[in-house]
Amino acid sequence: MKKTDLLVIGGSAGGILSATTARKAYGEDIDITLIRDTQKVMVPCGIPYIYGTLHSTDKNVIPDAGLADARINLMIDRVVQIDKEQKTVTTESKEVIHYKKLIIATGSLPIIPTFIPGHDLENVYPILKNKDYLNAILEKMEAVKNVVVIGGGFIGVEFAEQIHMLGKNVTLIEMADACLWQAFDKSYTDDIEAKLKESGLRIMTGTKVKKIVGEQSVEAVVIENGELIPADMVILGLGVKPNGALGKDAGLEVNQKGAIVVDQYTRTSDPNIFAVGDCSEKKCFFTGKDVPVLLASTAAMEAKIAGSNAFHLRLVRANKGTISAFATKVLGKTFAAAGLTEARAKQEGFSLMVGEFTTMDHHPGSLPGTQEVNIKLIFSKCSGIILGAQISGGDTVAEMINTLSLAIQKGATATELNTFQVATHPLVSASPIAYPINAASMNALASNCKHLNEGLEF
Repeated sequence: MKKTDLLVIGGSAGGILSATTARKAYGEDIDITLIRDTQKVMVPCGIPYIYGTLHSTDKNVIPDAGLADARINLMIDRVVQIDKEQKTVTTESKEVIHYKKLIIATGSLPIIPTFIPGHDLENVYPILKNKDYLNAILEKMEAVKNVVVIGGGFIGVEFAEQIHMLGKNVTLIEMADACLWQAFDKSYTDDIEAKLKESGLRIMTGTKVKKIVGEQSVEAVVIENGELIPADMVILGLGVKPNGALGKDAGLEVNQKGAIVVDQYTRTSDPNIFAVGDCSEKKCFFTGKDVPVLLASTAAMEAKIAGSNAFHLRLVRANKGTISAFATKVLGKTFAAAGLTEARAKQEGFSLMVGEFTTMDHHPGSLPGTQEVNIKLIFSKCSGIILGAQISGGDTVAEMINTLSLAIQKGATATELNTFQVATHPLVSASPIAYPINAASMNALASNCKHLNEGLEF
């Protein structure tokens, strides 16, 4: 029987950061082992870009150098059982490992629409984070002409854009009224869809797939109105679900979605076992409700908490829930969001003030490479605390949303964001007199003041 002080199950963002953070927190005093079931680990968010940009899975691999530098013992095997009473795990190769503390970072699995007849035909692909599997899709894609992507979330939109870059006929089908509707309000989803359509992509929102048809391999997708859409390949981009089965089978508490229930320190119902990333339960930062937001950035945050606190509560920090911070790039334009959309905030009963602003990301706007920036900030009307943000424009908006994500976590107000000090330069940012976050915050305050001033005489 092998023995280790800290055993981490899972080799992606959550697993890697849990192990390397624990090494930094506890030094050389502990033995750390990470076990994963693949030789190579894919960059999860980079998977769509294997197809239209990288053209190779080799260019989308997370290197193992970080683990080696941190002196983490790496095992390639699959854990099939956790015995929390004996504090052991058993692997597929019959290896038994005894641990003092265990971190589960088993990630997520793609949602398979078993309710759609033909979902299991040849050339119908859910997205697995497996290098050989993704290589097989890459090889098959060379010969296909018509591709249907089912699902208009981030996975679906990014796959549709990348496959279209190969010169394929791509149809993107989304059941909801808009693509990326969970992250953005309508003006932003309209913009995203318009860019996709301008490039020649066919976008079908508010559309249900009735069945996938073909003899052995897919030939067409049939939608609810009976229309047949030709398809040599189908990408299933319907999202992912928590891979919490190991925890459930071990007797750990799981929620209705199968995610492992954790506290603010990522501890499970067993005090010696932690769970991070997509396999663990996610709570909304604002409401405390379960939310299906499974992100590598959230996994990274949780992993740092678990790694620091595995043996002692060194990082005394409440994980108040997921902010739901997103960024994507569609045909040269970046879209980013954090927190609640206006629609979701109203749904939850918040009284709001909203500020919007449009400017250029360089100053003067005549500088080469300048792009328009649109920003929308959503605040609680009474307290002025920021609840959400959406931005589109050049690459700078991806880092701007990170600033706003921190502002949300810290409960910053519209007044604070209106007056916060910024570093600007003509070549890399908007003008200091029109900085998007300041200006949108000012507009939110102005709209609220206008309402308060109604009926007053000056």
